[in-house]
Amino acid sequence: MIEAVPPPSARMSTLNWARKNFFATWYDAVFSIILAVLIIMGLNALIGWAFLDAIWSVENKDQCTYDAGACWAVIESRGRLILFGLYPYEEQWRSTIACLVVISTIALSCLPVFWSIRRIPILWIAGFTIFVLLMRGGFAGMPLVSSDQWGGLSLTIFIFAGVFVIGMPLAVLFALARRSNLPVIAKSFGFFIDIVRSLPLLTILFAAAVIVPLLLPEAIQGNKLMRVVIAFAIFFAAYQAEIIRAGLQSTPKGQEEAAVALGMPYWSLISDILLPQAFRNTLPSTINQAVITFKETSIVTIIGFFEVMASGNAAIGNGEWGNQYVEVYVFLALIYFIFVFGLSRYGAWLETRMRLGHA
Repeated sequence: MIEAVPPPSARMSTLNWARKNFFATWYDAVFSIILAVLIIMGLNALIGWAFLDAIWSVENKDQCTYDAGACWAVIESRGRLILFGLYPYEEQWRSTIACLVVISTIALSCLPVFWSIRRIPILWIAGFTIFVLLMRGGFAGMPLVSSDQWGGLSLTIFIFAGVFVIGMPLAVLFALARRSNLPVIAKSFGFFIDIVRSLPLLTILFAAAVIVPLLLPEAIQGNKLMRVVIAFAIFFAAYQAEIIRAGLQSTPKGQEEAAVALGMPYWSLISDILLPQAFRNTLPSTINQAVITFKETSIVTIIGFFEVMASGNAAIGNGEWGNQYVEVYVFLALIYFIFVFGLSRYGAWLETRMRLGHA
């Protein structure tokens, strides 16, 4: 009778992995040791600068010298400007709740229970509507705050949410039109999508902010922020339409033919059979597009909007905190990291879920 060989311990497995990957040869060992020493030294310096020797309170801002650690007092002093821009101080609780509503909407969108062609639009429209109502006010005793005073992180989140709410339905429309059996519609939308995708985003936003008012009557121009969000949404829709079209093409052709043979209406075929599978097959790609869109919101700084990057620049734009630009940009990087890393990890989880067939 052959005795079963016990599996190697986790400790030995770790040692074998380290030996194979870092100490396989003598020069691998030397390089690994040197790299480990440099990493330890770098982490030690970073921890000392960011935490141990840091200045945290505005009362101690006189200690913010080049010999001291990070001066996080600038965040305490100018943090509200970075997060809320020019939004009235006494009404910033509204901006905070509005941002939390959109963040909650994003989080709920990641739950499989909301992965429905009907539930997702309702969720996003409701979340975006609550955001706009809270930010704008003008009812229930809340003073009216015009969009010219919106800024900081709240404006970044508004642009991101607005692009998704407007751009995703447009993307579906573009994708379906490009697959149309009518050559005129298919070629026209294909030409439009290719034109938009060939232009830089900054060019499109600049045209919406500056050129459109010269071409349209004042009554239908809308405000500058609305035009920029719509233009951004069209740019997003052109890219997302190609992702959705790829998802539609990945669905088995026999399902569409069977539905037509059974006399199923076109919109029922689209909403009940094709689109759910297309979105499920392209969820990781859609998450990647969301990551790109969130990072590209910083471009609106160039056309005069006071979003989070512009607010950060304004926070260090005076003589009092001019030397603390590193701390401000680290804080801004942390904000982007939280959103982008969270979305990217979710996209990686989705890819694993798709491979295992759980979607």
